[in-house]
Amino acid sequence: MAQKQSGSLLKLGRTLMNNRDLIAGLSRREIEIRYRGATMGVLWALFNPMIMLGVYTFFFTEVLRSKWQGIEQQSSLDFSLVLFPGLLVFTFFSECVAKAPTLILTNQSYVKKIVFPLELLPIINLISAFFHALIGFVIWIVFYLVIKGGLHATVPLVVFPLIPLGILTLGICWILSALGTYVRDITHIVTGLLAALMFLAPIFYPITALPERYRGAIMLNPISVAVEQVRALLYHGTMIDWKQWFIYLAVSLVVASIGLWVFQRARAGFADVL
Repeated sequence: MAQKQSGSLLKLGRTLMNNRDLIAGLSRREIEIRYRGATMGVLWALFNPMIMLGVYTFFFTEVLRSKWQGIEQQSSLDFSLVLFPGLLVFTFFSECVAKAPTLILTNQSYVKKIVFPLELLPIINLISAFFHALIGFVIWIVFYLVIKGGLHATVPLVVFPLIPLGILTLGICWILSALGTYVRDITHIVTGLLAALMFLAPIFYPITALPERYRGAIMLNPISVAVEQVRALLYHGTMIDWKQWFIYLAVSLVVASIGLWVFQRARAGFADVL
């Protein structure tokens, strides 16, 4: 009989502390596997966001000749500078969520052969995605320094919107990894939803560019608050709305609690369906 697992975030904290070396080792392994066999290895983690930044810069400034509403005296590169933070947030979120439905399916040995805290798998996935996001942020900072010559004092505060984003992403991943083990179609549904979420978040446009009646709905997108706050801190140099941040954090904690509860209740049947 499967041992009943706790769905408490507080007990999860103790699990994290007790397994911190395991988490560090598996996270490093997850990153290394991604680049194993590649000639340049982990350097691709550096080149990929640079390539993405270059492509978006060319496409939006030279092909579409886009301008970001609300920014006066824009250079040809300003659109890319203001666009890229939102893309980094979405890429982090989508990398975690896209893999979530198959996390248990691709780690069957942990379910069948050994005693393993399966709830750590989404966390390891999150750390791997954060590693790539961090490199992207570093590249943006270097790019901004080259273009603008200095950074806003609010840049170090970018960690704050990433905290509730990470917690919310974990909650969603726990739910999707549990459901995806039983319903294999979840993977295809998630792929379609992620494509929609990218355009239904203020990534390619500021929220102020939308009519007032649509803004509330757009901000319900799980990444919209993070996109707006990261952009405010990095590019505009303005302080985030702390009331909005606390609401975002509270919602994230609720979703994470529900997600962990669902995962721990569903895990008893994982071995039977694999």
